[in-house]
Amino acid sequence: MTSFMTEERARSWLTDAMGVPRETMDVLDRYVSLLLDEATRQNLISDSTRDNVWARHIVDSAQLVPLSSEAPSGTWIDLGSGPGLPGLVAAALTDRPVILVESRRKRVEFLVEAAQAMGLAGRVTVEGRRVETLPAGTAAAVISARAFAPLDRLFTVAHRISRSGTVWLLPKGRSAQSELEVARGAWQGVFHVKQSVTDPESEIIVARNVRRGSR
Repeated sequence: MTSFMTEERARSWLTDAMGVPRETMDVLDRYVSLLLDEATRQNLISDSTRDNVWARHIVDSAQLVPLSSEAPSGTWIDLGSGPGLPGLVAAALTDRPVILVESRRKRVEFLVEAAQAMGLAGRVTVEGRRVETLPAGTAAAVISARAFAPLDRLFTVAHRISRSGTVWLLPKGRSAQSELEVARGAWQGVFHVKQSVTDPESEIIVARNVRRGSR
């Protein structure tokens, strides 16, 4: 998949459409530098996306922030955070506490280092574990997951950290509609599908009041 958004347009979108201030752009610049450097040592992003990292990864993550506006106050939990996408970008662009859930040790180490370098360590917690083993009582106002699991599987493993007002923000590429059809066999809720601003063939599932349905 090739993004139709250029790097110049991506940065302009952040400052113009999102109103991201210069100091926050500096934080994101720092993150991009860390990400590209670490990607030479471990497989954090595809090599094919290095030259358009702002469009394919930063804006692709940042576009979730406006979609979280109806979520209650509370924690943003990013599942399978990998290199911190979208979790670290969300932390840079919001005031919410953010929990990054990632089970792979090297990626956990990168997330901790990146949060510190970005000046976000006070609000960002890295949980080096699987979602299923998060401590009892962990509750999310926002749940994000990018390339984590098919939708029905995602709801199964993560539903216990949601509450009635939780907003789920789930980039799904071309598979959004088909995954939603499958999930509706077992799950009920308010579901919307939004087109990604970075690619006309990518979509984002936005869900609220997710609960097990009756067959």
